[in-house]
Order: sequence, then structure tokens, then C-alpha cells
Amino acid sequence: MKTVFYILLMMASGTLMAQRPAADNIKTAKGDLIIQPINHATLAFTWEGKTIYADPTGGKAFEGIAAPDLILVTDIHGDHFSAETLVAISSDKTIIVVPQAVFDKLPETLKSKAVVLSNDQTITKLNISITAIPMYNLPEAANAPMHTKGRGNGYVLTFGNKLIYLSGDTAGIPEMRALKNIDIAFVCMNLPYTMDVNEAASAVLDFKPKIVYPYHYRGQNGWSDTKAFKKLVNDGNKNIEVRLRDWYGK
Repeated sequence: MKTVFYILLMMASGTLMAQRPAADNIKTAKGDLIIQPINHATLAFTWEGKTIYADPTGGKAFEGIAAPDLILVTDIHGDHFSAETLVAISSDKTIIVVPQAVFDKLPETLKSKAVVLSNDQTITKLNISITAIPMYNLPEAANAPMHTKGRGNGYVLTFGNKLIYLSGDTAGIPEMRALKNIDIAFVCMNLPYTMDVNEAASAVLDFKPKIVYPYHYRGQNGWSDTKAFKKLVNDGNKNIEVRLRDWYGK
């Protein structure tokens, strides 16, 4: 069932390019950061003349966006990792940051471009600090969870003086709740793969990002209620800006 869901999602992504949300502009100490939501878990950043893709799937979704200088992949599942897409969009200059489980599935032609980052490790590429944050389901001891601790990475990225958090596929884990000084967060919410709206809002209220985008919110039974998420967050903390964007061309 899950495989079918991913296939349908990737088939749809190629038709959504013209309907993707408008880009957002964030001021940083080293120039503007352009944030381009694309689809589901996929987005692009532009900063200091460099283009960064997160979880790229479906090559047509990037039409009109510059080729990537840096690619981040969070996990092995098909809505985050597409070897075919990575081959199509990569150039000789592209750096690909991945967890070990993704590296093991890369074609040999891409492994020379890849840098493996494990949970809690930090590297700097293209003047961007990249820290891998755990992402996993709770309870951690459940039989065959879809996302086991240590396999995938969320990421905290530093663009100048701004900290950006990409949750990847995760529950409202202690490592997320303990984050500090996050300026912009992208937080997943889709059952049964990650967490529900209540858990996502609770986690956000704990780590208090200045801006949060609900993303990755299409689940087995349709779309999570992002308006309810916004209400829960703002009822708890009116100073957190919740940015609702249409990631699915609905």
C-alpha cells in the first residue's frame, strides 16, 4: 500500500510545476534566502548564488529552477529519494548529502558526489553548516517501525544568521523538541507514516521556531488539517508564524 502511495505521488509531481506556491524571501546576514516549496517533502533554496534541493523527486518539478549545487536527502523512501531524479538533475559540481542508508542505494555514478552524514554530525558545504538531526517513529521499540532511529536524517541548515530545520519523516521526538533558535522549520504531519497534527503542534510549541511551514502532510487517508495545526500552534503561542502553502496543487 505504501509503495503504491509513493508511486502515485511521484507521478503527480511532474504535473504540479505550474501550480507550485510562490517563493518566499527571507533576509539573512549574507543576503536573501529564497524558499521555493515544490511538492510534499520537496523544496529548493537559493542563497549566495547557490541552489539547494531537499528530497528531490520528479525531475519536471524543478523546471524553471537552477540546477542544484547541493542536494540533501533525508531517507530511503520513494517520496524522499529517487535515484533516477538524482541522476537526471545532478551535474559535475553537485554535492549530495545523505545518510548511510541512502548512500548504499545510490548508483555508482553518484557515490563520488555524495557525502555521508550520520545523526548529530555537522559539516560545512558552500558556506552552509549542515547538521544531521535524528528522525524516527515513536515508540522507538515498536515492531518494524517505518522509520528507525539512525537510518534517516532531518537537517538543520545555517544560512548566514538563519537556522532552518527540515524534519524529514519523524514523530515529535525529544531531539526535535530540544532544538534551539530555529528561525524556520518545515514539519511533517501525515499518519500513519509520521505524526498527527496534535503531536506536530505540540512539538513546535516546545522548540518555538519563529516561522513554521507544515509540509509532508498527505497521508494514507488524504491531507492532514493544516488549518487545525495553525490554530493549535497559535492558540499556544501567537508569536510563531504558521505559513500555510499548497504543496499538492489542490
